[in-house]
Amino acid sequence: QVQLVESGGGLVQAGGSLRLSCAASGRTFSSYAMGWFRRAPGKEREPVAALSASGGSIELADSVKGRFTISRDNAKNTLYLYMNSLKPEDTAVYYCASRTHRLTSMSATEYAYWGQGTQVTVSS
Repeated sequence: QVQLVESGGGLVQAGGSLRLSCAASGRTFSSYAMGWFRRAPGKEREPVAALSASGGSIELADSVKGRFTISRDNAKNTLYLYMNSLKPEDTAVYYCASRTHRLTSMSATEYAYWGQGTQVTVSS
């Protein structure tokens, strides 16, 4: 059974930084692309970042380019999202997700497995 468990969320002031982690189990982590998505209050889920199985291909949403980065440690079965220069509009529940494919995608429908989410709140 595939499990994805996010951690690292919390309350931070605008301009601050957080690192989210997603621990994966139940399948060969290094074989599949991963992604981060978020859902803000009253809004639809949106893509944040995606990373290929090898880690060589990255996609970032325009709203986070230059501030966020995504990486993975295949030896630790862990996905990361480094968030810098956080803004109040980054406040959301952040979810990690896993594809059944090696290549990146920013479409939520391309992801088969999801974590339970971690709350990120950015105060102004």
